[in-house]
Amino acid sequence: MKIALVGYGKMGKLIEQLAPQYGGEVTLRLDEFNNVDGAGMTPEAFSNIDVAIEFSMPEAAVPNLERLAALGIPAVCGTTGWYKHLDRVAAAVNRNNTALVYGANFSIGVNVFERVVAQAAALLKDEAAYEAWAWEIHHSAKKDAPSGTLLKLVDAMREAGYSRKVDESASRAGAHPGTHEIGFDSAADTITLRHTARSREGFARGALKAAQWVAGKKGVYEFREVLFGR
Repeated sequence: MKIALVGYGKMGKLIEQLAPQYGGEVTLRLDEFNNVDGAGMTPEAFSNIDVAIEFSMPEAAVPNLERLAALGIPAVCGTTGWYKHLDRVAAAVNRNNTALVYGANFSIGVNVFERVVAQAAALLKDEAAYEAWAWEIHHSAKKDAPSGTLLKLVDAMREAGYSRKVDESASRAGAHPGTHEIGFDSAADTITLRHTARSREGFARGALKAAQWVAGKKGVYEFREVLFGR
Protein backbone atom coordinates (compact mmCIF):
# COMPACT_ATOMS: atom_id res chain seq x y z
CA MET A 1 0.00 0.00 0.00
CA LYS A 2 1.68 3.18 -1.24
CA ILE A 3 0.49 6.13 0.87
CA ALA A 4 0.52 9.86 0.17
CA LEU A 5 0.36 12.13 3.20
CA VAL A 6 -1.44 15.40 2.51
CA GLY A 7 -0.40 17.38 5.55
CA TYR A 8 2.88 16.42 7.18
CA GLY A 9 2.69 17.69 10.73
CA LYS A 10 2.81 15.67 13.93
CA MET A 11 -0.04 13.38 12.81
CA GLY A 12 1.53 12.79 9.41
CA LYS A 13 4.88 11.89 10.92
CA LEU A 14 3.24 9.46 13.35
CA ILE A 15 1.25 7.84 10.54
CA GLU A 16 4.47 7.42 8.57
CA GLN A 17 6.11 5.76 11.58
CA LEU A 18 3.25 3.29 12.07
CA ALA A 19 2.44 2.59 8.40
CA PRO A 20 4.66 -0.53 8.03
CA GLN A 21 2.58 -2.26 10.74
CA TYR A 22 -0.40 -1.94 8.36
CA GLY A 23 1.40 -3.06 5.22
CA GLY A 24 1.89 0.54 4.12
CA GLU A 25 4.73 2.73 2.96
CA VAL A 26 4.62 6.51 2.76
CA THR A 27 6.10 7.51 -0.60
CA LEU A 28 4.76 11.07 -0.95
CA ARG A 29 4.65 13.84 1.63
CA LEU A 30 2.89 17.13 0.92
CA ASP A 31 2.84 20.13 3.25
CA GLU A 32 2.48 23.91 3.22
CA PHE A 33 5.88 24.27 1.57
CA ASN A 34 5.59 21.94 -1.44
CA ASN A 35 1.82 22.00 -1.92
CA VAL A 36 0.97 25.70 -2.08
CA ASP A 37 -2.43 26.02 -3.83
CA GLY A 38 -2.28 22.30 -4.64
CA ALA A 39 0.93 22.59 -6.67
CA GLY A 40 2.15 19.19 -5.46
CA MET A 41 -1.04 17.31 -6.37
CA THR A 42 -0.21 16.30 -9.93
CA PRO A 43 -0.91 13.08 -11.89
CA GLU A 44 2.83 12.43 -12.00
CA ALA A 45 3.27 12.72 -8.23
CA PHE A 46 0.33 10.38 -7.58
CA SER A 47 1.01 7.88 -10.38
CA ASN A 48 1.94 5.05 -7.97
CA ILE A 49 -0.19 6.07 -4.96
CA ASP A 50 -2.85 3.67 -3.65
CA VAL A 51 -4.41 5.92 -0.99
CA ALA A 52 -4.00 9.42 0.44
CA ILE A 53 -4.33 10.31 4.11
CA GLU A 54 -5.29 13.95 4.63
CA PHE A 55 -4.62 15.70 7.95
CA SER A 56 -4.30 19.42 7.19
CA MET A 57 -6.33 22.51 8.10
CA PRO A 58 -10.08 23.10 7.74
CA GLU A 59 -9.61 25.70 4.99
CA ALA A 60 -7.31 23.39 3.01
CA ALA A 61 -9.26 20.13 3.34
CA VAL A 62 -11.97 20.82 0.75
CA PRO A 63 -9.67 21.76 -2.15
CA ASN A 64 -7.30 18.94 -1.18
CA LEU A 65 -10.10 16.37 -1.26
CA GLU A 66 -11.48 17.70 -4.54
CA ARG A 67 -8.01 17.44 -6.13
CA LEU A 68 -7.57 13.90 -4.82
CA ALA A 69 -10.96 12.93 -6.25
CA ALA A 70 -10.01 14.41 -9.63
CA LEU A 71 -6.85 12.29 -9.55
CA GLY A 72 -8.93 9.19 -8.79
CA ILE A 73 -7.15 8.62 -5.47
CA PRO A 74 -9.10 7.09 -2.54
CA ALA A 75 -8.73 9.33 0.49
CA VAL A 76 -8.93 9.15 4.27
CA CYS A 77 -9.56 12.56 5.84
CA GLY A 78 -9.01 13.27 9.52
CA THR A 79 -9.29 17.05 9.24
CA THR A 80 -12.41 18.52 10.85
CA GLY A 81 -14.15 21.87 10.60
CA TRP A 82 -15.10 21.56 6.89
CA TYR A 83 -18.27 19.46 7.03
CA LYS A 84 -20.58 22.24 5.84
CA HIS A 85 -18.96 21.54 2.46
CA LEU A 86 -19.45 17.76 2.67
CA ASP A 87 -22.02 17.70 -0.16
CA ARG A 88 -19.56 19.50 -2.44
CA VAL A 89 -16.76 17.05 -1.62
CA ALA A 90 -19.06 14.02 -1.92
CA ALA A 91 -20.17 15.19 -5.38
CA ALA A 92 -16.52 15.34 -6.48
CA VAL A 93 -15.80 11.87 -5.07
CA ASN A 94 -18.84 10.32 -6.75
CA ARG A 95 -18.29 12.16 -10.04
CA ASN A 96 -14.79 10.71 -10.25
CA ASN A 97 -15.86 7.22 -9.12
CA THR A 98 -13.45 7.08 -6.21
CA ALA A 99 -13.80 6.86 -2.41
CA LEU A 100 -13.50 8.89 0.78
CA VAL A 101 -13.51 7.96 4.45
CA TYR A 102 -13.97 10.95 6.76
CA GLY A 103 -14.54 11.19 10.47
CA ALA A 104 -14.71 13.64 13.31
CA ASN A 105 -12.37 11.33 15.19
CA PHE A 106 -10.37 8.32 14.02
CA SER A 107 -9.91 6.88 17.50
CA ILE A 108 -11.58 3.48 17.83
CA GLY A 109 -12.23 4.25 21.50
CA VAL A 110 -14.01 7.52 20.70
CA ASN A 111 -16.29 5.78 18.21
CA VAL A 112 -17.23 3.21 20.85
CA PHE A 113 -17.69 6.10 23.32
CA GLU A 114 -20.16 7.73 20.89
CA ARG A 115 -22.32 4.60 21.02
CA VAL A 116 -22.23 4.60 24.82
CA VAL A 117 -23.27 8.27 24.87
CA ALA A 118 -26.15 7.60 22.46
CA GLN A 119 -27.39 4.75 24.64
CA ALA A 120 -27.30 6.94 27.77
CA ALA A 121 -29.15 9.72 25.95
CA ALA A 122 -31.82 7.28 24.80
CA LEU A 123 -32.33 6.02 28.35
CA LEU A 124 -32.66 9.58 29.71
CA LYS A 125 -34.61 11.23 26.88
CA ASP A 126 -37.89 11.04 28.79
CA GLU A 127 -36.39 11.85 32.21
CA ALA A 128 -37.00 15.61 32.35
CA ALA A 129 -35.11 16.01 35.63
CA TYR A 130 -31.81 15.35 33.86
CA GLU A 131 -30.10 18.21 32.05
CA ALA A 132 -27.02 17.60 29.91
CA TRP A 133 -23.65 19.12 29.11
CA ALA A 134 -20.93 18.41 26.56
CA TRP A 135 -17.36 19.63 27.11
CA GLU A 136 -13.98 19.04 25.53
CA ILE A 137 -10.37 20.18 25.77
CA HIS A 138 -7.62 20.02 23.13
CA HIS A 139 -4.15 21.45 22.60
CA SER A 140 -3.92 25.15 21.88
CA ALA A 141 -2.97 24.61 18.22
CA LYS A 142 -6.33 23.01 17.35
CA LYS A 143 -8.26 25.53 15.28
CA ASP A 144 -11.91 24.42 15.44
CA ALA A 145 -13.80 24.79 18.72
CA PRO A 146 -15.90 23.02 19.73
CA SER A 147 -14.29 20.02 18.06
CA GLY A 148 -15.94 18.00 15.34
CA THR A 149 -15.98 15.09 17.77
CA LEU A 150 -17.97 17.01 20.38
CA LEU A 151 -20.49 18.13 17.77
CA LYS A 152 -20.80 14.52 16.60
CA LEU A 153 -21.43 13.35 20.15
CA VAL A 154 -24.21 15.90 20.57
CA ASP A 155 -25.67 14.82 17.21
CA ALA A 156 -25.66 11.23 18.47
CA MET A 157 -27.60 12.33 21.54
CA ARG A 158 -30.16 14.09 19.32
CA GLU A 159 -30.50 11.06 17.07
CA ALA A 160 -31.10 8.95 20.18
CA GLY A 161 -34.06 11.17 21.07
CA TYR A 162 -32.60 13.55 23.66
CA SER A 163 -34.33 16.79 22.64
CA ARG A 164 -33.58 19.02 25.62
CA LYS A 165 -30.77 21.60 25.66
CA VAL A 166 -27.19 20.32 25.76
CA ASP A 167 -24.81 22.96 27.13
CA GLU A 168 -21.68 22.87 24.93
CA SER A 169 -18.24 24.26 25.82
CA ALA A 170 -14.64 23.86 24.69
CA SER A 171 -11.19 24.63 26.09
CA ARG A 172 -7.88 25.05 24.25
CA ALA A 173 -4.67 24.87 26.28
CA GLY A 174 -1.24 23.35 26.28
CA ALA A 175 -0.53 20.10 24.44
CA HIS A 176 -3.59 18.10 25.48
CA PRO A 177 -4.37 15.40 22.85
CA GLY A 178 -8.09 15.45 23.62
CA THR A 179 -10.71 14.77 26.31
CA HIS A 180 -14.46 14.64 25.64
CA GLU A 181 -17.02 14.59 28.40
CA ILE A 182 -20.79 14.15 28.34
CA GLY A 183 -22.74 14.58 31.56
CA PHE A 184 -26.30 14.36 32.82
CA ASP A 185 -27.23 16.12 36.05
CA SER A 186 -30.34 16.16 38.25
CA ALA A 187 -31.10 17.29 41.78
CA ALA A 188 -30.60 13.69 42.87
CA ASP A 189 -27.39 12.66 41.10
CA THR A 190 -24.90 13.13 38.28
CA ILE A 191 -23.81 10.80 35.50
CA THR A 192 -20.48 11.62 33.82
CA LEU A 193 -19.13 9.86 30.72
CA ARG A 194 -15.57 10.71 29.64
CA HIS A 195 -13.06 9.66 27.02
CA THR A 196 -9.44 10.80 27.34
CA ALA A 197 -6.82 10.26 24.67
CA ARG A 198 -3.30 9.65 25.95
CA SER A 199 -1.62 10.49 22.66
CA ARG A 200 -2.21 10.89 18.92
CA GLU A 201 -1.41 7.22 18.34
CA GLY A 202 -5.04 6.09 18.44
CA PHE A 203 -5.98 8.58 15.72
CA ALA A 204 -3.05 7.51 13.52
CA ARG A 205 -3.89 3.82 13.87
CA GLY A 206 -7.53 4.48 13.01
CA ALA A 207 -6.52 6.39 9.88
CA LEU A 208 -4.28 3.54 8.76
CA LYS A 209 -7.05 1.02 9.44
CA ALA A 210 -9.35 3.13 7.24
CA ALA A 211 -6.67 3.33 4.53
CA GLN A 212 -6.53 -0.48 4.41
CA TRP A 213 -10.32 -0.73 4.36
CA VAL A 214 -11.02 1.83 1.61
CA ALA A 215 -9.04 -0.08 -1.04
CA GLY A 216 -11.40 -1.05 -3.84
CA LYS A 217 -14.34 0.91 -2.40
CA LYS A 218 -16.42 3.56 -4.17
CA GLY A 219 -18.41 6.27 -2.40
CA VAL A 220 -18.31 8.32 0.79
CA TYR A 221 -18.12 6.70 4.22
CA GLU A 222 -17.83 7.77 7.83
CA PHE A 223 -15.10 6.14 9.89
CA ARG A 224 -17.67 4.46 12.14
CA GLU A 225 -18.77 2.45 9.05
CA VAL A 226 -15.24 1.05 8.86
CA LEU A 227 -15.66 -0.20 12.44
CA PHE A 228 -19.31 -1.15 12.69
CA GLY A 229 -20.65 -1.44 9.13
CA ARG A 230 -23.41 0.56 7.53
